[in-house]
Amino acid sequence: MSVVHVLLSGGIGSRLWPLSRKQQPKQYLDLFNGQSLFGLTVQRNAKIADEIIVVGNKDNAHLSEKAMIHGGLPYRSIVEATPRNTAAAIAFAAFAVNTEDILIVTPSDHMISGDEAYESAMKAGVAKAKEGFIVTFGIQPTRPETGYGYIEFDGDKVKSFREKPNQDTAEDFIERGTFLWNSGMFCFQASVFLEELKKYEPSVYDAAKLAWESAEEGKLNTELSLQIPSISVDYAVMERSKKIRVVPTEFEWSDLGSFEALYDYLVASGYPKDENGNIVIGTDKFAGFVGLKNTIFVHTKDAFLMVQKEKSQDVKKIYNMLEKHQSKLLD
Repeated sequence: MSVVHVLLSGGIGSRLWPLSRKQQPKQYLDLFNGQSLFGLTVQRNAKIADEIIVVGNKDNAHLSEKAMIHGGLPYRSIVEATPRNTAAAIAFAAFAVNTEDILIVTPSDHMISGDEAYESAMKAGVAKAKEGFIVTFGIQPTRPETGYGYIEFDGDKVKSFREKPNQDTAEDFIERGTFLWNSGMFCFQASVFLEELKKYEPSVYDAAKLAWESAEEGKLNTELSLQIPSISVDYAVMERSKKIRVVPTEFEWSDLGSFEALYDYLVASGYPKDENGNIVIGTDKFAGFVGLKNTIFVHTKDAFLMVQKEKSQDVKKIYNMLEKHQSKLLD
């Protein structure tokens, strides 16, 4: 029985446009003391896992390969021909290993601080996975965040999963004290996950299995991949299985999924800001802010973005508009 770290690296990070692009998603940006979120995630889990499987897409597989070679760690690669969401991505990894192997599934674009607390949580998850449970890791909430999903819990039992709430509901969750942020990290035995996927989403299981069996050197066939229903692992398994357990964690965590989250991380790390809380990312040129507070100015070679910290979730609207017009600014 091996412990395998499954690294999901297919995300685009659209809410961090224009820093994050299709050809250079946020997990590969060297914004963190010269390191990337991808590299930090690999390092963090190398202490726990016996093996690494990177699941990505054909557009950025070369970036994960470059990062893994730089890190000097052996790994296996699964290259998706087209994005089919997390249920299929995790299924491919489960098909690729021995049935009794334990998978620790993580995104590649989250920031985590506290190595000892992280290692302790993962070991607790592996222990529960060996008992036949599907484990999710819950983050202790520090504020009424509307950008995250929530887990309602009692001990290690999951009472419910909740979608991203509005502000009033998020405040209620915090007051009740029985909710955790959903980290999007999981741990389970390969066979247990596949059994539950087959039980609750047989069409995803069957199509993913067929695509995997036809893969060549870890590269999936486009035509067969398009037959796989696109559904998240949360909807497919986590919210329906009776085998779910949660490990409440103690480490610091952020999905860095918005400029607000990136701003908070950078400022906490000593990044320069002016007297009104404004910051500049991407250039050393002077930028003056008049009448603005907590504003983020992002500079890239072909685009500028100015966004108020509190409105950073709305960057996705700009991304969607550019996508609608098939703009090259997304590449």
